[in-house]
Amino acid sequence: MKYGYIRVSTKEQNVDRQLTAMYQEGIATKQLYIDKMSGKDFNRTAYKRMLRRLKKGDEIVIKSIDRLGRNYDEILEQWRYLVREREVDIQVLELDLLNTKSPFDNNITGRFISDLVLQILSYVAQVERENMLQRQREGIREAKKKGVRFGRPIKRRPENFEQVMQQLEKSEITIQVASNKLGISKSTCYRWLKARKAGIS
Repeated sequence: MKYGYIRVSTKEQNVDRQLTAMYQEGIATKQLYIDKMSGKDFNRTAYKRMLRRLKKGDEIVIKSIDRLGRNYDEILEQWRYLVREREVDIQVLELDLLNTKSPFDNNITGRFISDLVLQILSYVAQVERENMLQRQREGIREAKKKGVRFGRPIKRRPENFEQVMQQLEKSEITIQVASNKLGISKSTCYRWLKARKAGIS
């Protein structure tokens, strides 16, 4: 049986190009497994489902090696596991050299070249991921310099904040009453009270 594996890093990314490539290979929709998550490891829902279904002699088709993953060591380990332990074939559409069903791959020179290409491409996939993360960190750092805030916006203190907090600290009112008066949740009220006692509010 031939299965297609498709991966993009986020839910917003489009899988159409990969789908088209799989359909051109004659892979039916029910034989496709799609993950929309990072390639940093193989802890992926659809990938695990595909592994459970694989039998000896089956074939996995991927568009490019970085669709399999972006972690150098894990790609090599997973490739070895699939091909040698599970005895399934892998076809990388964008590179014929990485097709374990190819006659070229069945002699020692062919296997050596295929292994070498796999290591190079796995390395490139991981380096690209690390570069992408570095660009993200640099972008966030520059944005912070310009005053861009990340995360939840800070909730403004109501005008009656001081009065209510003083009542709460003197146990004149309960946390529930205080949160109602301030128009906030109990958890926010607890957080404000804790910050106030710590001298940071």
